[in-house]
Amino acid sequence: MSSLNHQNPLVKAFRRISAKAIPILFIFSSLICSPSLFSQQAVGRPTLVIGIVVEQMRYDYLMRFWDKFGDGGFKKLITGGTSCRQASIDYMYPQTNPGYATIVSGANPRSHGIIADEWFDRVKNKVVSATTDETQTAISGLDKDVTCSPVRLPVSTIGDEMVLANKESKVVSISCKPSSAVMLAGHSSNGAYWLDETSGEWTTSSYYRTEMPIWAKDFNAKKYCDIYMSKIWTPLLPIDTYKDCLPDKNEYEIGINTKITFPYQLPLLAEKYKKYKLLKNTPFGNSYTKDFAINAIVGENLGKDQNPDLLLISFSATENIGYRFGSRSIELEDTYLRLDKELEFFLQFVEKEVGKNNILVFLTSTSGTADNTKQLNDQRIPAGQFKQVKAEQLLKSYLNAVYGPNDWVSYYGKQTFYLNQTLIEDKKIPLMEVQDKAANLLVKLTGVSQAFTSSILQKTNFTEGVQQQMYNSYNQKRSGDIFLNLEPGWIEQTTTEATAHNSPYNYDTHIPLIWYGWKVEHLLLTKPVSLTDIAPTISSVLKIAEPNACTGKPIREITINE
Repeated sequence: MSSLNHQNPLVKAFRRISAKAIPILFIFSSLICSPSLFSQQAVGRPTLVIGIVVEQMRYDYLMRFWDKFGDGGFKKLITGGTSCRQASIDYMYPQTNPGYATIVSGANPRSHGIIADEWFDRVKNKVVSATTDETQTAISGLDKDVTCSPVRLPVSTIGDEMVLANKESKVVSISCKPSSAVMLAGHSSNGAYWLDETSGEWTTSSYYRTEMPIWAKDFNAKKYCDIYMSKIWTPLLPIDTYKDCLPDKNEYEIGINTKITFPYQLPLLAEKYKKYKLLKNTPFGNSYTKDFAINAIVGENLGKDQNPDLLLISFSATENIGYRFGSRSIELEDTYLRLDKELEFFLQFVEKEVGKNNILVFLTSTSGTADNTKQLNDQRIPAGQFKQVKAEQLLKSYLNAVYGPNDWVSYYGKQTFYLNQTLIEDKKIPLMEVQDKAANLLVKLTGVSQAFTSSILQKTNFTEGVQQQMYNSYNQKRSGDIFLNLEPGWIEQTTTEATAHNSPYNYDTHIPLIWYGWKVEHLLLTKPVSLTDIAPTISSVLKIAEPNACTGKPIREITINE
């Protein structure tokens, strides 16, 4: 199934709307709202806002791959819209779930509370993830243990505010990853859909629905996932044209199931893999996401009336492939060239279906990523891997020597230490004293640039630099006690990933932000803008309230024509 063929059987299927599933009134209204009649002029506000989030997309990828992009994908968005050249993430730890929460809430982790993909819950005395919710159930598919909701997001989102302002507005989010779909969806969504890794179906949890909608059931029944799983991933272009990449065979990649060179024969690899999880680690995971997004537009009739709708799409295969192959691999570049073509097809479809003047599209990312540390070292560029296990052992031994043998450290994760505050209080030791001693020890370790304590962050309002980024990452209720900022180029030690992202440096925090459609003009903005500015910009365009914890500001160049 070629996703670029306009005779694509998938698109034909979308057009064969069942009289049983869709009333005749829909057919009549779709004629009234056809692009030729409904989209000749931009209405007072867009009828469909589309958010496209490409996980782990560094800003420099736009420049690096520009000459190989077609005219209808990334280039179309930039040459036909407004590109923010200095868009950035303003907090210390740009992990995936904090990024999504920031996009939809207009706030940093300090306010929206999603401080990491997972953290230590002192009350429950266990590690919790950003979206896992054991009180919910999966309503379809075979992965019944994947139960998610936005229960740990204590603030409203742009989708929530749209529904509060107009109960007829629809909010739909789609991602191969359950956590990404849930965090984008917010609390009042009509549906957050993700890929069931065992069945290959799109599914959701009981938090959002009691059953899948008819259009989604029909899509799942067609088993397009099996068509993708029968494919062989070979380079889109002749392999010798990927001149800016590392050779296909190199020592810096982890690969897929130990295979690290083209071609990737999915049917063979699937035999040793949880079948449809493999799909998420190839460009076809993005293709399958795009297919379902198109189906959602038709099935939910998005953007076809004066009640503005919101569709949020997460392309997560880019992050999975980045982890496995690194930021300089042929596999990663090929993934972006393929995604460029998927975007071209998607934009052509949505402009015809809804009308360019009626859509407002933004494209951004939840983080960038670091380069492979061994590759940097081989180029004589300082970099390394921080030995977090040894650091944790050293800190425990040190605190045992100072205060006596005990469980002084409750948890370590992603450059954050949680001390055993209950024990410290019982021993009548000042918490700040223990934090300071621990920070003074840890900052001396190889690869550590700075060590912050929660006591300092509670008492000081930092307004610039790395200190401000750490301040924006800190949430008093959920964050730990000591926070490490590694040296530039450094990541935590890993043998399962070729790269990582969790730093305040440009390669992790400088991300694309592009606006397109509706009344958006062709501009290149050079002023600094933040990931927190997306939600208030949409609120301003739609003339609704901002999310309740929002600290970002509307981007004037987008809202000026509202």
